[in-house]
Amino acid sequence: MKIDWDRRTCARRGHITYLPHEEHLRERLHAATALGEAWRCLRCGDFVLGDPHGSGPAADAPLVPRGKVLRDLFILRFLAVERAVRGVFIVLAAVGVWQFSNRKDAVRRFFDEYLAVLRPVARHFHYDLDQSPVVGTIQKTFGYRHSTLVLVAVLLLVYALVEIVEAVGLWRAKRWAEYLTVVATAAFLPLEIYELTEKVSWLKIATLVLNILAVLYIAVTKRLFALRGGRAAFEAERHSASLLEVETSAGVSTATHNG
Repeated sequence: MKIDWDRRTCARRGHITYLPHEEHLRERLHAATALGEAWRCLRCGDFVLGDPHGSGPAADAPLVPRGKVLRDLFILRFLAVERAVRGVFIVLAAVGVWQFSNRKDAVRRFFDEYLAVLRPVARHFHYDLDQSPVVGTIQKTFGYRHSTLVLVAVLLLVYALVEIVEAVGLWRAKRWAEYLTVVATAAFLPLEIYELTEKVSWLKIATLVLNILAVLYIAVTKRLFALRGGRAAFEAERHSASLLEVETSAGVSTATHNG
């Protein structure tokens, strides 16, 4: 079922109406009804009773996202939420590494004590904890130097900061954030592919696919790196989606035809 992004957004945020000074545009956006004056919403095109929310020259009217632009904004905000959630988890991981670096000996004693308790239980189920990859990985981390763990924590915090900055910028539909997201995400793709060669999991596959699709989608639809006409074509597309731009073009076409 096709989603009507214009009416969906108006239902959540309300309509946006405008009274342009240009008479031919005012006539196309205004209607007199038995209940009073009505003005066309610049987003969904429906007539709305009441005074317009603003007035002035058509060139000063708010640029209201419509149609495909709204769909793209929804997808960007979905990616923004995903980046924000990932950033929070990375911050928690960084805090965990930092805490571990300062309490490594205590954590090792705690781990060894409980490992000794669990060994007989594991043997009962014919499982050798000493050969477990998870146990081996944990034991290996106890051998890392304090400075190494601190560096890992700092790198994780930097990575989390990049993710959170991406999230804020994408939520606000900033073009610099789109570039940052494409570059940063593409830079980590080789690492994600390498991790899949080490061990395959559905989570890793899903993450890799999502990141590849995000890079392609943003780069192509937002016309980054001079793709599909670059920024000029992107801005022209945004303006062409504006209802007031549509009505202006219609008015000019009508005037030309009548002339």
